[in-house]
Order: sequence, then structure tokens, then C-alpha cells
Amino acid sequence: METVVLTFDQNKAILELNRPQALNAMDVQMLHELVDALRKIKESDASVVVIRGRGRGFSAGGDIKTMLAVDDPNQFQTVMNTIREMIMLLYTMPKITVSLIHGPAAGLGFSFALASDYLIATKEARLAMNFIGIGLIPDGGGHFFLAQRVGKAKAKHIIWEGKPMSADEAQQLGLVDFVVENEEQAEPFIASLQEKPLQAMIATKLLYVEQTKEELLRVLELETDAQQRMRQTEDHREGVRAFLEKRKPVFGGGREKVTASAAEKLGWE
Repeated sequence: METVVLTFDQNKAILELNRPQALNAMDVQMLHELVDALRKIKESDASVVVIRGRGRGFSAGGDIKTMLAVDDPNQFQTVMNTIREMIMLLYTMPKITVSLIHGPAAGLGFSFALASDYLIATKEARLAMNFIGIGLIPDGGGHFFLAQRVGKAKAKHIIWEGKPMSADEAQQLGLVDFVVENEEQAEPFIASLQEKPLQAMIATKLLYVEQTKEELLRVLELETDAQQRMRQTEDHREGVRAFLEKRKPVFGGGREKVTASAAEKLGWE
């Protein structure tokens, strides 16, 4: 594997995102390698899993250049199926999982982190469900995980605003469990997990997973359908142009800016 690094230390698995030159943005190769790594962890003897990013951040989200190249609906569906498998593997993992966040955790990277049991952020972490900036909706189960942590009303507002949050702001909302000065300060907590009755903790986790996994699967399916529709809108095209041109997007603010084919898919015509 090139884009992820997986190591084991006694009963702990350490999974590192390894595209530091791209702020660990998730391209197709990384998505597949994350699935492979998570499968290996699931079958391993590890009881604790730590996920972190190499370089200056956890993950800037989905690699936008990769997503722009996915024009074929069948190819898009394949990518979304890989994301679904990745998220379900992490969410249902029969281990205690910890995402250790420094720097940016945005978009799909944030959704991925939220699939863990614990989120620990360093003081310089910046978290954002920022799909709205390019006229898209959260994927990777972002709707499900936000609603679980903050409720549906607040989840909507976080998604619609799409603004970056500091670690302290995210903790106040309940999106982050602990804030530390640096990654090293998280080590005592991670070490303490290894001294707990982990099988009992995992049994409780799997009890909740059994109650909610079908809901998460349904949300992932709905996100895929809606995301495909949003990718056809003029607002999305404008958002991408603005991102690439490093300017503020000018969205339509209404149906007049939506292409005819997209309007038909959205049921507006």
C-alpha cells in the first residue's frame, strides 16, 4: 500500500493516511487501500485502532481532481460503493477506534473520522463539513454521524454553513470528545484504553451498531443518489470553478440556475 501505512503494536493497530503532499485528500487509490487496511485490521488480534494523518493534517476530504474525473455514472457509483464499504467497515469494526485529528479534517475526511468511537483533536485542528462550498451534500455517512452527535436540527445548520470549526468549537458541539495540545498528549488516553476490559466495551459498541447499521446503510444510499443529482447542477459547476480559481462562488440561489436535465432529475419539471 502506498497511500496508507498500517502497523501493529501489541493489541493496537495504527492506520495512517499517507498522501501528505495533498493533505491526505482521498483519491480512488487511497479509498481502495483504506478498505484493504480496514479488512486486515478487522481480522487482526488488535483491540484498539488509532487513525491519524501524516504531514500537516488528518484529511482534506475527497480529492477534487479525482472527483472531477469521475463523469461516468457507473464509475461514480463504483467510487461511492467503495466509500460505503470503507465507512461500514470502520463503523462496525469489532475494536475500539480512535481518530486522532491534527490540522484539517474536512468533507469526506471528517465523515471518516466521525465513524470512529472517539475523536481526539489537537488545538490546531480545523474541522469542516464543507461540501456546501462546491454545491454538494455530505457523503460518507456525514448526515448520519452529525445527527447522532448533535441532533438533526443542528446537523442541518452545520452542513448548510459549512464553515471550519476550531477543536474547541467542535468539542462544545459534541463533535470532538477530547482536545489536546498535540498528538503526543493523546497517548496516555490511548494507552489507558489498552488497560480496560475491552471485550466488554466492544460488546456494548456492537450492541449499538446492531441497532443502527441499517439506518447508516440507508443514509449512505440516499447520499449517493442525492450526490449524483447535485453533481449535475450549475451550482456545483460554479462551486468547482470558484474552488479552482480561488475565488468566492456565485451560486444561483434558486432553480433558474439549474440545468434542464438536473431539474428533471430533481423532480422540478
